Amino acid sequence: MSRTALVTGGQQGIGFAVAKELIGAGFQAAVVSLPPDDDPKVLSALSALGPKAHYFQHDIADVDRIPALLDRVEKALGPLTTLVSNAGVGAPVRGDMLDLAPDNWDHVLGVNLRGAFFLAQAVAKRMVKSPSEHYRSIAFITSVSAQMASTTRAEYCISKAGASMMSDLFALRLAPHGIGVFELRPGIIATDMTAAVRDEYTPRIENGLVPAERWGEPQDIAEIVLAIANGQMRFANGACIPVDGGLSIPRL
Repeated sequence: MSRTALVTGGQQGIGFAVAKELIGAGFQAAVVSLPPDDDPKVLSALSALGPKAHYFQHDIADVDRIPALLDRVEKALGPLTTLVSNAGVGAPVRGDMLDLAPDNWDHVLGVNLRGAFFLAQAVAKRMVKSPSEHYRSIAFITSVSAQMASTTRAEYCISKAGASMMSDLFALRLAPHGIGVFELRPGIIATDMTAAVRDEYTPRIENGLVPAERWGEPQDIAEIVLAIANGQMRFANGACIPVDGGLSIPRL
C-alpha cells in the first residue's frame, strides 16, 4: 500500500514545496485548496507536480464538507498516512488591534483554527479506526507568530497560538496509536504572501533580525516535513520545531 499525504494550501508557497518534496520521496499527494480560478501560474504549478499529485477543491473553513473531501481523497488515493495542515490566511487588514473588526477575527480564526482543527480531527478518527503498515503523522504549519506578538495582526497571532496548543493536544491524544504530531513554526519565508513586504524586511534581515541573515525558503520547511512523514522523528512526538533561521531565539 502506498503512502498518501494530504497537503492543505498545496497549490503554492510552502504547501507546494511540501507536496513536491513528498512526491519526490514516493508519496502520493492530495493537494487541497480553494479553486485556482484558472490562474495559469497555479494551474501550471499543479501540473508540474506530476501524476502522483491529485487536486481537490475545498474551503478549509467549510467544516461540514470535510467528510465528503476525505471520502473523495480515499476513493482516489487510499487511506491517508500524512496530513500537512498548512492552509491559512493572514490578517485581512494590518492595523491597530484596538480597531480590529469582528468579521476579520472570524475569518482568520475560521480558517486557521476552526477549519484546521476539524480537518485534523476527521483525519485522526480515520487513522485511529484503520491501522496502517506505514508510519502516520500530522504536521501543523503554524508560525513564529504563535509566540512573537504583533499588535497589527492580533487575530493572526491568536490563531497561530491556538494552533500551537492544537498540535500539543493531538500529539497527546494520538501518541498511544503510534501517530506522530508535530508543529513547525516558519519565520520570515519568501512566498507570494510575503512579497509585498520583501523590500521592508530584506535590509532588516541582513542587519541581524534573522541570525541566519537570509530569507527562509519554502524548501526549508518541506525538508523537515519529509523527515517527519518518513518517521525519522517519531520519538520526538509533540515537538515544536522553529524553522526561522534563529529569529525566535531570545536575545539581549
